[in-house]
Amino acid sequence: MILGIGVDVVHIRRIEHWLSVPGLPERFFHPEELASALSRGPTAPLSLAARFAAKEALGKALGTGLRGIRLADIRVINNHNGRPGIELYGTALARLAESGGTRLHLSLTHERDNAIAMVVLEE
Repeated sequence: MILGIGVDVVHIRRIEHWLSVPGLPERFFHPEELASALSRGPTAPLSLAARFAAKEALGKALGTGLRGIRLADIRVINNHNGRPGIELYGTALARLAESGGTRLHLSLTHERDNAIAMVVLEE
C-alpha cells in the first residue's frame, strides 16, 4: 500500500551557489554522494540538484517534511544500471521507521536548468 508520494523541483543555480560556499554542500549531502557527484565535473551541479530534489521529495512522501532529519543522512545512489535509489541513515532511517514505511521508490529527471524528483513510500 502507498503511504505517501512526494515531488520536488530544484533549480541548478541554487546548487551552483551552494558549491561556492565552503562547507555548505557537506551540510546537505552524504560524503559519498557528494564525492560521486563532484567527480562528474561540469555536470556536478545538475546531479546534486536532482539529489537534493530527492531529499525534499522524501520529506513530502513522509508527510512530515525534513524537520528533524539531517540531510546528510539521506544518500541518493545509482545501481549498476543507473537506476536511482535512496539509502537512509540515522535520523532519516528513524523517521522512515516512525512512518511505517518499508520501501522507497525514486525517479529523477533533469534538463538544463532544473532537476525533478519523485518519491513513493510504500508500507
